[in-house]
Amino acid sequence: MNTRQFSLTFPYAFGSPDITARFRESPEDFQVVEALDFDLSGDGEHLCLYIEKEGQNTRWVAHLLAEAFEVEDVAVGYCGLKDRRAVTRQWFSVHLPAGQDQQLSRLPQLDGCQILKMARHHKKLRRGMHAGNHFRIRLRQLMGDRQVLASRLETIAREGVPNYFGEQRFGREAGNLHEADKLLQQRSAERSQRRKKTRKGAGMGGLYLSAARSYLFNLVLAERVARHNWNIPMPDETIPSGPLWGRGRTQVPGDVRQLESQVLEEWQDWCHGLEFSGLSQERRPLVLHAEGFEWCWQSSVQGDDVDLELAFFLPPGCFATSVLREVANLQQSWSVAE
Repeated sequence: MNTRQFSLTFPYAFGSPDITARFRESPEDFQVVEALDFDLSGDGEHLCLYIEKEGQNTRWVAHLLAEAFEVEDVAVGYCGLKDRRAVTRQWFSVHLPAGQDQQLSRLPQLDGCQILKMARHHKKLRRGMHAGNHFRIRLRQLMGDRQVLASRLETIAREGVPNYFGEQRFGREAGNLHEADKLLQQRSAERSQRRKKTRKGAGMGGLYLSAARSYLFNLVLAERVARHNWNIPMPDETIPSGPLWGRGRTQVPGDVRQLESQVLEEWQDWCHGLEFSGLSQERRPLVLHAEGFEWCWQSSVQGDDVDLELAFFLPPGCFATSVLREVANLQQSWSVAE
């Protein structure tokens, strides 16, 4: 079985930034507030908890809630994964029928977490059900020309950025992609042997398949960025978009299909494996607009340094780091994939 190497260095829309900055020196430098696009019903079998967490990842908090309420992990729902090295607020749901209200006495004291609100709802919270996330981010110890940076920020606000999947999707040292490669080569081999059973991605396998689809999308987007048409529709293209690979074909113009086929030619085992995994092909916009994109300069506690504070809103499945990479070269002492 071949071992692939994965580059996570993708081209910039506006050239590599001349500014450097320290990123997430503390969790308070990266704040995320989840926004639902519906009101909780106030009744139903699911207890919803609005939790502020710091230094904890979403899956771990969900597991701790399941333990505290003595339910299976699958009984706990949430709309999206939030960063660990951050201060985040998000909703969790626990399947807890009203007749079991006595279990509310078991409300857990979770390390690094605070329960801010509770409400009931008639449905489990699931991935992607939210409207998106509000971000407030502070970049510290900036080095470079502030006028050049201000012009770059105006360009980002006006034109958006490439809608890359963030590095954290791929795991530490691209570990999720290496696992995906093993899994997809196996499934591609099964397909070639004409085994009829279609497998569904689940558990860690689902995580690896998601990483693989994301990487293929990033490769296509990177080519469009290199050709300077990531934010310009190609002939007969309504809006610039790229593939989330799976079974079936979406209606895309011939020039777009040809470009994507060329980019993914050496990844056909992955494409076949994703199809054999039962995933349906979808499209994802190539352009990410950070809504309400604002910035201001803040005095730093580090002597004469000046910090840059950014605020914006992103829809589900989009990454703040894809915005930040166009702002500055980010320096950090820890892995984004942690």
